[in-house]
Amino acid sequence: MYVPTDWWASFFHGIAVDLWLQAIPPEHTEREATLIANALQVPAGSELLDVPCGGGRLSLALAARGYRMTGVDLSPEFLAHAGAADRSAAIEWEHRDMRDLPWTERFDGAFCFGNSFGYLDDEGDAAFMRAVAMALKPGARFVLQTPMVLESLLATIHDRTWFDVGGMRLLVENRYQPRTGRLDTEYTFVVEDGRIETRRGSHRAYTFKQLGDLMTRSGLAVESSGDWTPAAPELTLITRRVGRT
Repeated sequence: MYVPTDWWASFFHGIAVDLWLQAIPPEHTEREATLIANALQVPAGSELLDVPCGGGRLSLALAARGYRMTGVDLSPEFLAHAGAADRSAAIEWEHRDMRDLPWTERFDGAFCFGNSFGYLDDEGDAAFMRAVAMALKPGARFVLQTPMVLESLLATIHDRTWFDVGGMRLLVENRYQPRTGRLDTEYTFVVEDGRIETRRGSHRAYTFKQLGDLMTRSGLAVESSGDWTPAAPELTLITRRVGRT
């Protein structure tokens, strides 16, 4: 399965955005917002960074709880939906690559959710972590949630799975590449009107230790991995910026 290294640059438009906007029910978003708020341990009024933010569901939920939010994403379509849903225009939406975070010691906390980590190569992932650390105030926390931890991935991944989302069906076909440490995925979108589109993506899968080491090298000290075990489908990693990057 051939996947362009920059697949993420053109993936999130049209049918893919339509499906992702319907994929997560509101009650799940609220549970995740509570998890994030509890993990970051900062009061309402604090300034938080959501990167990448996609359609803005978590930024909107946290803004409703009184946090000052900045959402960063590369997809203009996702950001257009996010901006339209932000009726109070209280959130700062930024069209940027996830590595392009121009702020220094601005945010009281940051998070990366929604299976959004691991798109890049090893150098790109490290650049993202360094950019997040630089954007955080010293001592501020960063929370990463990802299913791309190798111990979990190999225990839970399915070669072929169908999902029903709104008026669409999604076929996900996975192939793990041991030589590169990447999970290559083919997504087939099937719409009720008979339209079919296929797109491909790829995620870097790190072992738990590799991910922790990446955080440490980037200036983020790992504080907690919750109750994660290799049998869990995803990892929520809580880190804290240490010193100055």
